[in-house]
Amino acid sequence: MRFRRASIAALGAFTLLLAIPQSASAAVGEFSYSYVGLDGRTHVRILLDPESRDCITLPEVADEAATAPAHSPRNRTTSSATIFTEPDCTGDFFTLRPLVGRGGETLKLRSVVFS
Repeated sequence: MRFRRASIAALGAFTLLLAIPQSASAAVGEFSYSYVGLDGRTHVRILLDPESRDCITLPEVADEAATAPAHSPRNRTTSSATIFTEPDCTGDFFTLRPLVGRGGETLKLRSVVFS
């Protein structure tokens, strides 16, 4: 009889877990990149714990007519980062490994998505 009640309680708890909406997942850590600002100086921007599976167009370099692409990405998040040469995760792409992925000044980007 106890086993039966315990089984029913466990099944109820499992059902409740399935009913709770899952929170949005995030890549834990930081992703950084460099870009040349309107002042002509190189700046470094950091995305801290970025959302996973959402395309992020980098605001500083989104306008292709006005700015050069960003460069020198560093992926220190727990997720893979796929970087794109164009806004809205379009164009050529390259994937940086979690925690250690990096690129130099020749690796250009305007948007990124995390796995």
